[in-house]
Amino acid sequence: MNIEFSSQPSAETTTPSVPDEESRDRAASLPPALAAEFHAHNFLKERLTADFPDLDDETLADTLEGETGLNEALAAIVRSREEDLGLITGLKSRLEALKARLERFQDRADRKRRLVTDVMARAEIKRITEPDFTVSLRTSPAAVVVEDEALIPEDYWKPQAPKLDRLALGEALKSGQTIQGASLGEPKPSITIRIA
Repeated sequence: MNIEFSSQPSAETTTPSVPDEESRDRAASLPPALAAEFHAHNFLKERLTADFPDLDDETLADTLEGETGLNEALAAIVRSREEDLGLITGLKSRLEALKARLERFQDRADRKRRLVTDVMARAEIKRITEPDFTVSLRTSPAAVVVEDEALIPEDYWKPQAPKLDRLALGEALKSGQTIQGASLGEPKPSITIRIA
């Protein structure tokens, strides 16, 4: 089917419907270039469906793809997202390496502190005074050693606040149960991206 149309609306062309407030709010949140493509796509779609009511979905989709840049704009966003994911992967790897290095430095610093404490205690040195620091040996308070939690009376346990089991709640609502204080929200559209 060949479809010809002018970029200028004709006198007999049906005026596109005014978008509702929610659509306008969503469009306003789009980046300007994407918003322009989105509006051009929707305008053309409304004109085509008004001028060619028998137009099948595949021809409509092909025409919109060929005559507007919305698909290309969305493809550019997906490619940009893939670049972001690559940066995220690289940064995570770098952060993990830095975290491991930080832990090594922390462990080394802790071992040095224990070494100085042990030697000062064994040599009975109470204080070391240097121009840039002073080290004093002291006896720390006795630490609690828990040998078997099961034997400790409940007086020494802190009560825990109940935690909502969202998974069980969701399953109950999906099975048709009515639960006061909760309901299922509206399903939201999502996309699946497969990289070739």
